[in-house]
Amino acid sequence: MASLNPINSFANFDKERIITLAKHYPDEFGELKLRDLSRQLDTFIWNMQHGDPRFSDLKGIGDLTKALVEANLVDTYSLVYLLVKLTLILPVATATVERALSSMKYIKDELCSSISDAFLNNCLVCYFEKEVFVNISNDAIIDRFQNMKARRVQL
Repeated sequence: MASLNPINSFANFDKERIITLAKHYPDEFGELKLRDLSRQLDTFIWNMQHGDPRFSDLKGIGDLTKALVEANLVDTYSLVYLLVKLTLILPVATATVERALSSMKYIKDELCSSISDAFLNNCLVCYFEKEVFVNISNDAIIDRFQNMKARRVQL
């Protein structure tokens, strides 16, 4: 990801590392698209370093994305733009998954790892949607469960 960083006129640009990053997204970058990406990267870096002055003082990948959109170069460098978007999404997706796993660990530890998968799923829904459940009183929940019919049948 650092190879796409536009600081110092793309001083960290490394085409091979960028291609390696793209290979981690096989659904978006097949063999043909990897070849096209290689060609786009050659043109892209030359234009960024010698062309438009709007790309000379960028501070990060987010600024690069904005500049590509403002310069209307999204279609010209569509594969580069796709890879830049994926690099911006990756940290957010990773954090979301880590937060979910952390929540699962919290719930499993709190309940002494003795719960079934269905009960764990129900607890996770309550944990993630806690803003909704804050507005529901405990008395309403207790009344709801007391009014439910028994689910087990005596044999």
